[in-house]
Amino acid sequence: MSQRPFTLEADHVSWTVADADAVARFYIDVLGATELFRMGPLDAADLPVEADGRDWMAAHVNVPDACLRLIMLQLTPTLNFQLAQYDKPADRGSTLPRNCDLGGHHLGLRVDDVDAAAAYLTAHGCTAMQTILIQDGPLAGKKNLYLLDPWGHQLEIVD
Repeated sequence: MSQRPFTLEADHVSWTVADADAVARFYIDVLGATELFRMGPLDAADLPVEADGRDWMAAHVNVPDACLRLIMLQLTPTLNFQLAQYDKPADRGSTLPRNCDLGGHHLGLRVDDVDAAAAYLTAHGCTAMQTILIQDGPLAGKKNLYLLDPWGHQLEIVD
């Protein structure tokens, strides 16, 4: 096996959301995230066409005719959380994937008290599933809980 010719570190997790301002406000107000920066709107119609004839958005983010806004948050000291809002193209999807769907995902966050975090998050508009109490194996004694944020994005809190 050859050695990788570059270093590798995590930079951010990104979610495409319907209303980046509202979602950012929730993660700032409820979870204490810090806003690092905003970009956009970046509209393919306003950007130069690439030498190969594709619009900028098609060439760079693989979405022709897109209009994109970005908000970068720092959610924890080691996790930046990017919110992407596409206002175009008109045929973009609007259904969030389930965990079992291709592209399904969730944001896993470690907390010191799953029960206290669940009570706090549900009081702030999240919907909790049932707590998973792990009885056996390498995680015996741990708790995990899946929740939906107010827009239906999936979270998991673990202790």
